[in-house]
Amino acid sequence: MSARRIAYLSFTDRGHALAERLRAVLGGEASCTRRMEDFSLSRWTEEAFASFDALVFVGAVGIAVRAVAPFLKSKARDPAVVAVDECGRFAVPVVSGHLGGANDLAREIAAICGAVPVITTATDVGGLFAVDEWAKRQNCAVTDPHGIKAVSARILAGGTVRVRSEWPVEGTPPAGVALTDGADLDVRVDVRRHEGGLCLAPKALVLGVGCRRGTPRESLETAFRELCGEQNLWPEAVCAAATIDLKAEEPGLLDFCAAHGWPLTCYSAEELRKTEGTFTPSAFVERTTGVDNVCERSAVLAAGGPLLTGKHAGNGVTMALARKPFRLDWRWEHG
Repeated sequence: MSARRIAYLSFTDRGHALAERLRAVLGGEASCTRRMEDFSLSRWTEEAFASFDALVFVGAVGIAVRAVAPFLKSKARDPAVVAVDECGRFAVPVVSGHLGGANDLAREIAAICGAVPVITTATDVGGLFAVDEWAKRQNCAVTDPHGIKAVSARILAGGTVRVRSEWPVEGTPPAGVALTDGADLDVRVDVRRHEGGLCLAPKALVLGVGCRRGTPRESLETAFRELCGEQNLWPEAVCAAATIDLKAEEPGLLDFCAAHGWPLTCYSAEELRKTEGTFTPSAFVERTTGVDNVCERSAVLAAGGPLLTGKHAGNGVTMALARKPFRLDWRWEHG
C-alpha cells in the first residue's frame, strides 16, 4: 500500500467504483459528488490540497485543471494531481510530475486498472536524466525549484550537466551528466549553502534538542534558525529530531517537530550516557537529567553517525546536528 495520503474524487457511480478499486490498493480516501450534499468542488480541492499528498480526479482532465488552478503555489509544495477517466483508459499527471510524484502515481494507477499513463514531461519523453526526479529518489530536497528549468534545458539541448557531490555517487552517471570536483558546476549536493548551481540538500541530518520545561515552539524555531544561519546549513537537510525521554511530552517541542514533519525519538539518560563520542559536558544538565549532555548525545545516537555541529545554546534551548549514513546512486528512472 502506498505511504502517500491520497484523496480521490469521482462524479459518477462508475467513477466511484474505479476510485474504490484504486483506494483498495493505494490507500487513501474516496469521495463521490453524487453521494455528498451541498458539494463544492472548490472547497473539496482546497481542503484536499492542505491535507493530502496526492489528489486523483476520476473524470475529465479539464475538471481537474479548473479545480486545482486557484490553489497552485509551486512545484516544490503542490501535491501530486492525476486525472483518470472513469473507464480507466488513461491516467494523466496534471501537476507535480516529478517532485510531487504525479508521474509515478499515474503509472501505479495505470498498472492497477490497465490504463495508459500519459506522461508529458520533456525529460521523461526523451528518456533523459531528470534532476528533480533524481533528487526525490535520492531523498534530497531541491532548495530552489526555479533552478530545475536551467538544468533540464541543458540536458534537453544535448549539453552536459556537471554535478558536484559531497557524498560518493555509486554507479555510472547517465548520459548528459558528469561528476566534477571543480567550482564550475550546474548541480551541487551538499547540506551547506553555496553560491552557484542548483542546490540539492540530502535529508541526512538529525537535530538533537534540549530545552527547559514549557519552552514554546517559537523559541525552538528561533534557535533552529540561528543554528542553521551560523553553520550555513540548509534547514531542509534535517530529517528527524531526538531528545531525552524527560521531554517526550513537551508541547512546544512536539509542535516544533510536527511543523517540520520530523519524527521525534526520545532516549533514556542511561542510553544517552552510553553513546560513544566526545561531547560538551554540563554539570547543570547532569544534575537535572542524569546525563551531562542531551542535544549532542541524542543527535549522534539517533543519526548513527558523527556530530556535524556542536552544542548551540541560547534562551533555554540547546541544539546540535549529527550526520546519518547516506548513500547516493544514479538511479533516477521510475520503477
